[in-house]
Amino acid sequence: MLEKTMRMNALFDFYHPLLTEKQRNYLHLYYYDDYSLGEISENFNVSRQAVYDNIRRSEQVLEEYEAKLRLDERYRQRQQLYQKLREEADASTSPAFFSIIDALERSEE
Repeated sequence: MLEKTMRMNALFDFYHPLLTEKQRNYLHLYYYDDYSLGEISENFNVSRQAVYDNIRRSEQVLEEYEAKLRLDERYRQRQQLYQKLREEADASTSPAFFSIIDALERSEE
């Protein structure tokens, strides 16, 4: 479950502007704020089943966006490359080299 939560949080970070307000609200409460389906349903005055259905559809939408756009996949690949660069650099490498890597990493956040 933790793995799924981390994945949904990552996809949400990339694609939340493409979701409806309701989808954003439900997913944020469920995955970021750890609200239960019952708590969300009370807040929005809808059934637990309606919340569950909306969250599942929203998860599918996020997965579809990722399958098409691959933003999260490419982000993770770049992070691995930055890590390899750091590992390959030796002690004699200029501090400017590391500051460039830092700047590249920050520019992607």
